Amino acid sequence: MRVPAHSVCAAIRDDIVSGVFERGSRLTEDVLARRYGVSRVPVREALRTLESEGFVVTRRHAGACVAEPSEQEAADLLEVRMLLEPLSAARAAQRRTEAHLKVLRGLVRLGQERVRRGEGEDLRSLGGWFHETLAQASGSPGLIALLTQLRHKTAWMYAVEQPARPADSWAERGALVDAVARGDAERARTLAARLAERAGAAHRLRRPARPAAVPRAARVRPSQRAVNTASGRN
Repeated sequence: MRVPAHSVCAAIRDDIVSGVFERGSRLTEDVLARRYGVSRVPVREALRTLESEGFVVTRRHAGACVAEPSEQEAADLLEVRMLLEPLSAARAAQRRTEAHLKVLRGLVRLGQERVRRGEGEDLRSLGGWFHETLAQASGSPGLIALLTQLRHKTAWMYAVEQPARPADSWAERGALVDAVARGDAERARTLAARLAERAGAAHRLRRPARPAAVPRAARVRPSQRAVNTASGRN
């Protein structure tokens, strides 16, 4: 069975975002094919997609390499994300379904419960799922795809500090869901902009150190990583 290129793409992207592949390092088709247990064909297609997304660049005499975004590029991407998330929330207020509301309210309850219990380990993941669901509720495929890509890239470029008052953050998310449920697009836009501004202030640009001589085996683990062929992410 041929492994879909989008599954290989998601696996490579995840490894770039998590730092398995350092910025500027080469991405050789043969090495990647062995790592993910696939042929070179889906790897080649995945690299083309990742280049279009800005995670990979093709260099003369070096081939595909992990991109090295500048500080200005990183700042611009974060600003674009902060501008688009309020638009997504306003669209969600107009287009959400009851299923979207059920998931959003459930995530808010979980987040608030974790805060009350002092269990902060998965708050960031819950927050990510909340904003992904809110984007899905916008009913705009182009906007959803763009926000998904921006989330991946900002996670790659930035570290995010935990909020000093997480209860306030989840209370604001609850208020945002209420506005979406009422169909109040302007209120949803205002609350989402406030959340995005606070989240943006918590982002700290990653400055990965690049040792002068690191053997390839240390940068790319030789163990093969299975690709989830059921994945629908791209």
